This record gives sequence, structure tokens and C-alpha cells, in this order.
Amino acid sequence: MSLKNEYKNKLTSADDAIKLVESGDVVDYGYFNGKPVACDQALARRAGELENVSIYTAVSLPPIPEVINHPNSFIYMDWHWSKLTRLINEQVSTTYYSPIQYHRAPHYYRHLVESHDVRSHDYVRKTKRPRKWISICQAAPMDEHGYFNFGPQTSATSACIDAADIVILEVNRKQPKALGGGEESVHISRVDYIVEQAPDDQDLFDAPLPQPSEVDKKIAENIMPFIHDGSCIQLGIGAMPNAVGDLIADSDLKNLGGHTEMLVDAYVKMIESGKMNGSQKNIDRYRCAYTFAIGSKKLYDFIDNNPALAAYNVDYTNDPRVISQNDNMVSINNAVQVDLFSQVNAECTAGRQISGNGGMWDFILGATWSKNGRSFICLASTHTNADGKIFSRILPALDPGSIVTIPRQMVDTIVTEYGTARLTALPTWMRAEKLINIAHPDFRDDLIKEAEKWKIWRRSNKK
Repeated sequence: MSLKNEYKNKLTSADDAIKLVESGDVVDYGYFNGKPVACDQALARRAGELENVSIYTAVSLPPIPEVINHPNSFIYMDWHWSKLTRLINEQVSTTYYSPIQYHRAPHYYRHLVESHDVRSHDYVRKTKRPRKWISICQAAPMDEHGYFNFGPQTSATSACIDAADIVILEVNRKQPKALGGGEESVHISRVDYIVEQAPDDQDLFDAPLPQPSEVDKKIAENIMPFIHDGSCIQLGIGAMPNAVGDLIADSDLKNLGGHTEMLVDAYVKMIESGKMNGSQKNIDRYRCAYTFAIGSKKLYDFIDNNPALAAYNVDYTNDPRVISQNDNMVSINNAVQVDLFSQVNAECTAGRQISGNGGMWDFILGATWSKNGRSFICLASTHTNADGKIFSRILPALDPGSIVTIPRQMVDTIVTEYGTARLTALPTWMRAEKLINIAHPDFRDDLIKEAEKWKIWRRSNKK
């Protein structure tokens, strides 16, 4: 059968495709800008006749998924946790975080789906009906070879398709073609049904560029002395990592490389400025490897058919063993709180999930395994709440309900606007002292008193 005829035979409407979903099934919505829109709307229209349908996704981006308006029918799970998911969670009780090691996501799909609890839910035991796993995600239009490109969200999409009982692709002509890499596309032979968004294709989420504060700029300046010609850069999400990218683009650095989980607008600046050419990388030479991208329309346009970039499955980009193959790896990520034991919370406050662990663990480990690699965990020294009260982000101990995203033995260097504290292999009292040195001055005396209570304080260079 010709590719054209195969496409025609598999083409259907969103409403007809969604008829395949039954109560108790699992529907995987794809990640980031790959979340379906037409199929989500069609599934929401069936809310009255469905119950206990589990929806899995990662980093919900606008538009708001319509299934969340029907909590009696759909349970919404996010492998990560976005700002939009937080807003959804405040309105809908059936919204949950599903923590994972991100680099293991393809493994979870390919090897655990059949035996995992998602297949043996109470609803399945009651109904005695096998629970289907249905993959629905966006892709760019099919090319002349029968392949659909996943756009800027390679991630674990191919593995999810491998694990699924039914595969529905929602074609969006506005998805850029992200060159690979690996597993950045799917052949039509692996697809069961095709839904076209046209004529109303969905724009990708044009994320507002985070504007760095003066504190963000100072933290970025504190990191710059540790970045050298030939360094390979990973940036996390947020204003501060973008500030680092701005400083690099305006610097005299040369021959930098890129290997990252998330591609952000800062990489456009670093590559277009000529500072990042990938010439010194040990792997993916002359290309910046990544697994997903969220940013401005300029970023998505930059991705389209660009051979300077390589979109990979996440079990490549985020595997610490792969990351460490790049010498001089520099990993830069944000945190919410750090305690005097150097435990890092990067995902919640007072038990409220505000982000996910993502690939932070992956890149910290990979960077510290890299020859001459460094890992930087950054945070402003203070936080001001809605009432104008100022709190230290460096705490004697993490608040109850907080989550340890990075255990203390993995921490390399903590950075605030007051300096850097390298903690690798240091005893507890040295860690406490170094962290107090980069805390806000107004809180240092109180932190010393608390450190004394915890018996992790010695008066060395303090009077």
C-alpha cells in the first residue's frame, strides 16, 4: 500500500478516534507542546459517559486541557509540574504529581507498563476488563518517507507509542521539524489513527521570556568565572539560567558546547553569537543536544530544520553516563530552599507542589562525573511573601512538607547573590559555615544559633 493510501485509511475525526476510549482506560496526552488539543476537546465531550479515565502528561501548557473540567470522569496526572498544572490543581482535586527519574521515562513505558499498577487499577479488578493504554500526541505533518516529526518534544514520546495499545496522532502543521538525534519521529506504520487539526492548527505556546531581576543577574555573574572556553552548558528553567546565557553571548568565551534537557531562548543567543559551536564536544560534535524546548516563537522558528541542534529521546540526553562523556560539563539549575545540611528542595513549598524534579538529578550527577565538570544549584538568598514578609531561603532544616529533590551527598556548589559555596565531600560543619556565608546577612546570626543547636557549627573564621 502506498503511503498516501495508508494515510487516507488511517485518517479520522477527533470524535471518532476518541470513541475508542472506555471507562478505566489510560490516555497518555504527550508532553509539553505535544499535548493534543482537538482530541482533548473530543474526550471532554464524552465526560458524561466515561469514568475513571486516567490522563497522563508532562508539563501542561496552554490551552488548558478541557478534561480537567470533568473530575468525575478524568483523573489528571503530570509527570512533571508546570505553572498551569498548579493552577489546575488549585481548582480540581483529581490532579496529581507523578514523580519519576526523567531519564528513565522511556524505560517505564517500555518495560513497566504491562506490570505496573496503571494496568491493575481497582476499576479493572471490578469490571474484569483489560485496561487499554492509549497514546495521543501532536506531530508535524507526514514527510515523503512516511515519518511524522514530534516537534520540540522528543522526550519519551516514541517509547510511549511502543507501549500503547492504540496510537492516535494529532497533526499540527505549526509544529517545527526538530532534526535528530534519535527517536524524534514516528513512521506511519506505528500509528493506528490520524487526526488533522487543520484548518485551525494550534500555535505552540509562546512562553513569555523571564526577565532576570538584579539578584538573578548577580547570581549569574557569580557563576561566570567557572565557565571557560570549551565548557559544555546545561541550563535549567527560569530567569537566572537565561541571564547566564545572556552573559555568555556578550562574553569573550569561545567554542562552547550545549547538552541539555530543556532548550530555551538563551541557546539561540549563545549559538547565534558564535560563542557556542560545539567544536570541543566529545559527542554530538557541532550540535546542541536536547530533548524538549519551551520558549518564544523565535526559539521554535530557530529549531525548524536546524542542523545545529539534535533532538533526542530523554534516555539519551539525561542519562548521567551520556552527559559525563562531555568534558567540562557545567550544569546550572534553580532551587527553592537549601538547609544547613545542604539538602536541596527544588519543587515545593509547605507541601504545595510548584515544580517537579525533572532532570535536575540527572544533570547534577552527569556533570559531577564529567572530566572537570561542575554543578551549580542557584537560588536567591531570600523570598518575600504576599504580605511583604522576608524569609531566608537558606534554612536550618527544610520545612515540614518539603521534598528533598537533591540529597546532600550529591551537591557540588550552591550559589546565591552573595557568592558560591562548594560543598563536595565536606563535613557537616563546613557545609553549614559555607552556606551561612552566602545567606542574606540579616539571617546569618540566627542561622549560626540554629547550627549550634544541630551541633553542626564550629567557630573557625567567625568571631
